[in-house]
Amino acid sequence: MNRRSTRRDFLRQTAVAGAAGPLLAGQTVAHAQEDKSKSPNERVQFACIGVGGKGDSDTRDAGAYGDIVALCDIDEKTLDKMAEKFPKAKKYTDYRKMLEEVGDKIDAVTVSTPDHSHAPASVRAMRLGKHTFCQKPLTWSVEEARLMRTLAAEKKLVTQMGNQGTSHNGFRSGVELIRSGVLGPIREIHVWTNRPIWPQGVSRPTDTPGIPDNVHWYEFLGPAHDRPYSPKYHPFNWRGWLDFGTGALGDMACHTINVAAMALSLFDPESVEVVDTSGIVDKESYPVWSIIKTNFGEREGRAPLSLTWYDGGSKLPEEKRAYKKLLEGQNVGGSGLLLVGEKGSFYSVNDYGAEHILLPNDKFADLKAPEPTLPRTKNHFGEWVEGIKENDPKKPMSNFDYAGRLTETVLLGVVALRSGGKIEWDPAAMRVKNNSDADQYIRRDYRKGFSIHE
Repeated sequence: MNRRSTRRDFLRQTAVAGAAGPLLAGQTVAHAQEDKSKSPNERVQFACIGVGGKGDSDTRDAGAYGDIVALCDIDEKTLDKMAEKFPKAKKYTDYRKMLEEVGDKIDAVTVSTPDHSHAPASVRAMRLGKHTFCQKPLTWSVEEARLMRTLAAEKKLVTQMGNQGTSHNGFRSGVELIRSGVLGPIREIHVWTNRPIWPQGVSRPTDTPGIPDNVHWYEFLGPAHDRPYSPKYHPFNWRGWLDFGTGALGDMACHTINVAAMALSLFDPESVEVVDTSGIVDKESYPVWSIIKTNFGEREGRAPLSLTWYDGGSKLPEEKRAYKKLLEGQNVGGSGLLLVGEKGSFYSVNDYGAEHILLPNDKFADLKAPEPTLPRTKNHFGEWVEGIKENDPKKPMSNFDYAGRLTETVLLGVVALRSGGKIEWDPAAMRVKNNSDADQYIRRDYRKGFSIHE
């Protein structure tokens, strides 16, 4: 029996035997590392790819739930800072080399890189049989989302996307409430966000400063084509650039439409259209603001509906905020979601669907919550680790089967933006039916050495 299957057997036997499960949310890394009485095979062995930004908390979570074997980041300052917390972990600036050298020593990876490297890093790890936690959006392209969903199923891997609201009890009760039918058929959904909070609607930088000694620029580029380094890309503002990020949609829609997507199966839309936008500039960066409508047909007996997305926050022209008049005087925050049904409306007052209001207030004041049908969990990362220990790919609710479909829905909005009009979608063939030129945005050309097809 090879080492990989032996490790899986140990983890599964640990869970079945009732051995100590993952740590409770809130325990510190130091506390976690003090408990060395267990066999190493009872502790998940992690490698972490991208350890700054959201990768900082993902790496800390990994350290709280297991042992960190290796750390990888293209910025040596970020890498060294995290290595101070996990001094036994090997350091790398190229995840390809890391996986080659420590692949037989790990059970799982976290991927918290810029969007364009999510799939190349995750797919490489998954092909080695590693359980994978990947930040949202799951991928940069529709093709990548489809591949990661398929690969996770083929390899029977335990996976989770980092849309943490999925594991909030309020989110799951919101899904149950919508599914109960108390609102009647849902005909329209409106979702808005204060993103972008980084530059968009700008041209490529013309200045070409030298690459800082701590930055491994070509590893940052990964699958993207060569371009000169600029501090306008790294470490934060990459989200607004077409080659690296997925704009406001990619940053927030996997959070903000999540409760509706799970409750109403918002997958495989019939069409996506750009209602209005400030426009993509020089084929380089996403618009300052945009309004995108996604149309869904009947789904498992549910009524057809439209979902309208608004990004740009205060930069979105006031007269274009159609959702405000539907909120019956409720205060409108920078982000939110409104489902409009024939019998009432569901208003999520934050990005995650966890805090919600039924409208009109007087009609639903005495409504009793439906009986729970979804499991509850204490921690998003912990739910993934529990799934690993129990060898249960379905335990994490944002597993790649679900997250891949959600990400496809989100990224079709990006395809519509980039193609500049309405697209009609054929999910089985994974192509745009009415505009063959738009198909180029379903997938990408990869720089040699970073392709998901290698």
